[in-house]
Amino acid sequence: MSVYELDKTFEKINFKETPLPKGDYEFCTFSNCDFSETDLFSVSLAECQFVNCNFSLTKFGRTSFKDVKFNDCKLMGLHFENCNPFGLSFRFEDCQILHSSFYQQNIAKTLFKNCRIIETDFTETNLSYVVFDNSDLSGSVFSGSILERTDFRTAKYFSVDLSKNKVKKAKFSAHNLVGLLDNYDLEIDS
Repeated sequence: MSVYELDKTFEKINFKETPLPKGDYEFCTFSNCDFSETDLFSVSLAECQFVNCNFSLTKFGRTSFKDVKFNDCKLMGLHFENCNPFGLSFRFEDCQILHSSFYQQNIAKTLFKNCRIIETDFTETNLSYVVFDNSDLSGSVFSGSILERTDFRTAKYFSVDLSKNKVKKAKFSAHNLVGLLDNYDLEIDS
């Protein structure tokens, strides 16, 4: 049995103890909730907002995220490649995205603002028009990725191999160009 929730607020709920029912959630707000080690199989979220929520090792399967905002959330060990690709769209602000994967997903036009995106896999991901605004990309992988018109101007600690990614019209600033030269074993003085 699936539920339909519209414009509902969920506060301080541990969904590991009380699982989120399968179904459709539209215009809902989840605040200070714990989704760690839960499964969101067959859950559809549209125009929802997550504030200060924990998504450590949450499992996705046919999970839909459409125009979903994450603010000040911890997202660790997530496999976004298991999400429903239809209409997949997010916005992340002040989030920690750790050891996660967006493998082969189309997340064009996503905003990552003030995020720590550590050791996250963007292999073969469409990141066209994505903005990494003041975000730390330490150890994140870009291989076979579409980075056309992607904005790295205020990003830091990224490494992009120009020969293994599509980077037409991608935006960089002079101070972070070293992230494009990592694979050439160059010694660059500041």
